[in-house]
Amino acid sequence: MSYTKEEVIEFIKMEDVKFIRLAFCDIFGNQKNVAIIPDELERAFSEGIAFDGSLIAGFTDESRSDLFLFPIPSTLTVLPWRSVSGKVVRMFCEIRRSDGTVFEKDCRAILKRAAQEAERSGLSIQFGSEYEFYLFQADEKGGSTKIPFDTAGYMDVAPEDKGENIRREICLTLEQMDLHPENSHHEEGPGQNEIDFRCSEPLAAADNALNFITVVKAVAVRNGLYADFSPKPLPEESGNGFHIHISVQSSTGEDVQPFFMAGILSHIREMTAFLNPTENSYRRLGSRKAPKYVSWARENRTQLIRVPAGSGAHRRFELRSPDPAANPYIAYALLIYAGLDGIKKKLNLCEPAEASSSAACAQAAAHLERLPETAQEAAEIARNSSFIQSVLPADWTSHLKA
Repeated sequence: MSYTKEEVIEFIKMEDVKFIRLAFCDIFGNQKNVAIIPDELERAFSEGIAFDGSLIAGFTDESRSDLFLFPIPSTLTVLPWRSVSGKVVRMFCEIRRSDGTVFEKDCRAILKRAAQEAERSGLSIQFGSEYEFYLFQADEKGGSTKIPFDTAGYMDVAPEDKGENIRREICLTLEQMDLHPENSHHEEGPGQNEIDFRCSEPLAAADNALNFITVVKAVAVRNGLYADFSPKPLPEESGNGFHIHISVQSSTGEDVQPFFMAGILSHIREMTAFLNPTENSYRRLGSRKAPKYVSWARENRTQLIRVPAGSGAHRRFELRSPDPAANPYIAYALLIYAGLDGIKKKLNLCEPAEASSSAACAQAAAHLERLPETAQEAAEIARNSSFIQSVLPADWTSHLKA
């Protein structure tokens, strides 16, 4: 349900809400928040709630540190794992400077601008996500032991799949928040799980991603477990992917998907530092079914882009390189801008690479570009990219972790 400001205020009064969490994320996608009591809500809507931006990674220095959170009513959700005696709700926020201007490093605002540019171009773009994560036994302090919760494999069932009840609890919790996952199952690795979201418009998709990670971690803790979203938690097992499904349709009826895909392929090396932002990310790429070349295929899951069978409203393509360390707002924004560039320039889509990357001989792969092999290489490519400089704040690449 999408709320207005007035409906939020009424909801807070009628539903015995005791705390309101105002949420945002830093440039690395880490969720942050401040809690206010209901008496402060009117002020939050009209004046914003101040915080010290110099203490948030990548935001600002001490000279202009005053930033303000303005809650977005349409993002209201109840946090169902909190006490039912006095509800806790959360809203995502716009971040503004003291003069009222939008803060240039507000990740949600960056995605909002990208989505608006797509709309002005007559495009309807939706994103769906497949998040993979490991469940490990927790130690006495709640940290990870790296001991998998089970030893089941791909799409196994209980009793081998001990994560079945955890995934059910996660999905039911999400539904209580009016979020609707599409499916869930055990993945390849021991203790590894996957939960997928159907496609939705960009801002909702990114909000859902942040909500999802929060819910998974909360449910894991409640069950004495540790949820690990890192790209390669276990060196010898499958890594965690953040596979992004993209649906793009033009108001003119023109088939723009090939141009959009070509735009992403042409800029993917420049974007990799943001889609795969940690050193651990590069232990995953090129391993198992994680891609290592700039390529696409119609159904081959080892390639960078896969085009599943589908038509009409179900026509989409899947980008398989990103991992859960990525900031979803920035990932989706970059993909929109890259796709728009492909449409604007009517870039030709290269021939598909249908052979399995893991089995491809050197001759077959010789003509393909490789994705960056280290975080340092990816960061250097991003820093020298005119494309990245044109769509992200000027000093953004200086914060890359390499």
